[in-house]
Amino acid sequence: MPGARISSGERVTLRTVEREEIPFLQRAFANPEIRYPIGNPLQNREQIDVPTGDGSGDQFLVCLDGDDAAPDRPDEDVRRLGAVYVDDADWRRPELGYWLVPKIHGEGYGTEVVSLVVDYVFRVYDHPAVGAEAFDFNDASRGLLESLGFAEEGRIRKDRFIDGEYRDMIQYGLRRREWRERGRA
Repeated sequence: MPGARISSGERVTLRTVEREEIPFLQRAFANPEIRYPIGNPLQNREQIDVPTGDGSGDQFLVCLDGDDAAPDRPDEDVRRLGAVYVDDADWRRPELGYWLVPKIHGEGYGTEVVSLVVDYVFRVYDHPAVGAEAFDFNDASRGLLESLGFAEEGRIRKDRFIDGEYRDMIQYGLRRREWRERGRA
């Protein structure tokens, strides 16, 4: 069962990732519709990281909670939609990673999820900016980042071999000041 509520938006809730979520995460990472756009290798359950509190980054389970969910414990109607990650925040600019189950792509959940995480990063970490990356072929993710004010900062050419060919990685950044000017955080 998903962990404690960290943040909530209009539709989604970010909850801590618990060991019980490893089967959900492993199945998602094996799905080519998720694995290829984020560039992850296949992983078995033992290879899936769950935060241990050792500064390895923040991970959140993206959920739709039922009407009776409490902040400390979701009800039985929770629906798992994906995950979002904040890496490197303890020593450099935080970098976001995220994915959602394909069934809900195009319904606006990604915008809400990334907005909640950007708000979280700027509340919790004293950094002037946050970063994210998307492969050149991932138009949906690139469009989402750009719609939230992220600016393209660079390109790593032929970064990773994915689905039969080398792909470029596009690097994005969003400054705290720019986020505030958009009426956020």
